[in-house]
Amino acid sequence: MSGGDARLAVRLAQDAGRLLLKLRESGGPDLGKRGDAEANAFLLAELDAWRPFDAVLSEEAVDDPARLTASRVWIIDPLDGTREYGLPGRTDWAVHVALWQRDRGIVAAAVAQPALDLVHGTDDVVRDAGAAPAAPRILVSDSRPPVFAAGMAADVGGTLATMGSAGAKTMAVVRGEAEAYVHAGGQWEWDSAAPVGVALAAGLHASRVDGSPLQYNQPHPYLPDLLICREDAAGRLLTAIRAHSA
Repeated sequence: MSGGDARLAVRLAQDAGRLLLKLRESGGPDLGKRGDAEANAFLLAELDAWRPFDAVLSEEAVDDPARLTASRVWIIDPLDGTREYGLPGRTDWAVHVALWQRDRGIVAAAVAQPALDLVHGTDDVVRDAGAAPAAPRILVSDSRPPVFAAGMAADVGGTLATMGSAGAKTMAVVRGEAEAYVHAGGQWEWDSAAPVGVALAAGLHASRVDGSPLQYNQPHPYLPDLLICREDAAGRLLTAIRAHSA
């Protein structure tokens, strides 16, 4: 069913994104809070209708411990980049929909960037595989950049750039607009599950900043750091991170 799951993930992310665009156009107070709530309600209703026997882990819903014994768990972030969504003109926010399967990890995923009219899914993602530039562009959070970021970038001759949503940063790497995305300021599984699923499907490297695997559907879904980058850059980036980490 993985093909059907991937197509469902794309459709849900895209439709939730359209809902968020309409809400954003309407304006009003507490835009980010309303976006989180309405996109979450939409996604939960759709998953209940189309995959009623699967568990769900959502940023905007109470965590049901039954997911820990489930064989299939949808991990969703209805609005990644809530702050950016609420700021006029910002496009660096996203919708994340991923499916985790026991003993297989993330098997289907989609990241929609509604303000750019883009959606990337694991079933059809294509990565820009051009030659690596001499000075790699490394994306970091604009609110919580890693303390080691400047030293790491200097070691690899790269430049740092900031961006909002984790999904937006990862998709920029997928599209070849940047060579790496590194984060170490604290995240949760829903922040990275779908972006990592798409990145891996595109042939990119994805790991913790110490090089260990990213694990999902854990009892405590805190997953504080990650590195997503071109496979040919992973070794030197991990070395540079180690050199500048406390």
